[in-house]
Amino acid sequence: MQVKEIMKQPYVVEEDMGLGDTASLMSEKGVGCLLFVSKGKVKGIISESDLLRNFGKSKMISQIMSKNIISASPDDNVEDALKVMKENKIKRLPIVDKQKRLVGIVSMTDIAANIEKFDGDFFFN
Repeated sequence: MQVKEIMKQPYVVEEDMGLGDTASLMSEKGVGCLLFVSKGKVKGIISESDLLRNFGKSKMISQIMSKNIISASPDDNVEDALKVMKENKIKRLPIVDKQKRLVGIVSMTDIAANIEKFDGDFFFN
């Protein structure tokens, strides 16, 4: 199974914003992360755990977001994407096309929700 079969549309922000506004937006949308995008390319990712670690601080998302973005291609196998996530200890993986433009996101929850569609027991390797 390929990543594009289970990826979802990510929530993005294109302008820097304060942590309070970020938390409100994430809560409103019911998401655990936002991707900071400029000119279609991912510049950073901010998760709910990033917000919790910086609770009460007057900062902007650009100051605390993860900038070393690890991503996958829509054509990658889900098993390979999961391996990348496990090796890097991340729960969410941005999906980018050949031009490095954001096209989706896959989370551990997305993978778990589709477990019945996979062959074998790659979760337990």
